[in-house]
Amino acid sequence: MESSILFLGPVGAGKTQAIRTISDIDVVSTEADATDETARLKRQTTVAMDMGMMKLDGDDKVILYGAPGQDRFDFMWEILLAQVWGLVLLVDHSGKDPVADLAHYVDRLRELSDGRPRPLVIGVTHADLVDWRPLDIYRHFLRDNAADLGGETIPVFSADARSRREVNNLLLALTSMMEFVERFPKRVLM
Repeated sequence: MESSILFLGPVGAGKTQAIRTISDIDVVSTEADATDETARLKRQTTVAMDMGMMKLDGDDKVILYGAPGQDRFDFMWEILLAQVWGLVLLVDHSGKDPVADLAHYVDRLRELSDGRPRPLVIGVTHADLVDWRPLDIYRHFLRDNAADLGGETIPVFSADARSRREVNNLLLALTSMMEFVERFPKRVLM
């Protein structure tokens, strides 16, 4: 069996790193030198997608896709969304306005939705850089502004994209949600 998961989020949230951390193969990456305002954040950025794979028991595997974080490449989001069963949205907790980043991605997911329910997990990266900003800001936003996507049932985790254990925890939560949707298709999570 093969399933696929998409990592979304703003530039610098850790999508490429998370896929590299958890993938059992060398990651296929489309990173290029950043030439716009992104260059102030990092030297290279994803311009099409990243792709990795986790090998499971037997012949089962999970394909891991990473979408570019820049809006000018958002055409790839729609292409990749059509391929996946679940979503990991990474939010950079140390960003200027991470709740606005979350709101942007929630709005775009609504716009790009093809009516097929896709379980969603939020991974908050760089939380160690801003200890005064509580993770509850994301839970409150989801409860108040994303009921149609699952609202307060969407799991929110602090996650270091370099930690295999923490990225794996995101995927375990997402996999549980995906299995629930498959087993109970009339009970929509999103």
